[in-house]
Amino acid sequence: MRRTRIVLFALLVLCAASPAAASASPGRAAFALSSTAFADGGMIPKVHDCASSGDGDPEKKDESPPLAWSGAPEQAKSYAIVMHDLDNGIIHWVIYDIPATAAELPQNVDHAYQPSVPAGSRQAYYRGSANFFGYQGPCTTNHTYEWAVHALNKESLTELDANSSTQAAETAIEAATSATASLRGNS
Repeated sequence: MRRTRIVLFALLVLCAASPAAASASPGRAAFALSSTAFADGGMIPKVHDCASSGDGDPEKKDESPPLAWSGAPEQAKSYAIVMHDLDNGIIHWVIYDIPATAAELPQNVDHAYQPSVPAGSRQAYYRGSANFFGYQGPCTTNHTYEWAVHALNKESLTELDANSSTQAAETAIEAATSATASLRGNS
């Protein structure tokens, strides 16, 4: 019984000291990221796969999923989203300079350095199985992908430009991050 109490107490202390617990203020929801396309830990729909898979219809493939976040820190000056394949460490998408007034991204963000929505945002150039700006969906089955939204302490990552790699963008994002929330999906 005493051992159980000690373990429970230790868990309570760890939970109270976690960044998620520390970032949530009383009466405010914790920072969270979600999608209407799939549940956290669920299967990613084929429409979000890379263009090289599926039925070959480019109009139905490689569309970024709709994403929404809530409970972000009030001091956030902008947002960025980074998508990783957790099984091989590849960065599949970086979009940054998302205005602080935004709380969502629509499905199928343009494959452009400066997409039309959200206004003012920029995307890193993906160099991999495809070469273009923006989202590169899962191309491998049985992998786990993670989208992380970063609340940033800067309005713009002015050190980045159209020639910046996804790795350079991720480094700049991490340096300016005040809080993150994530969502995982499986292919």
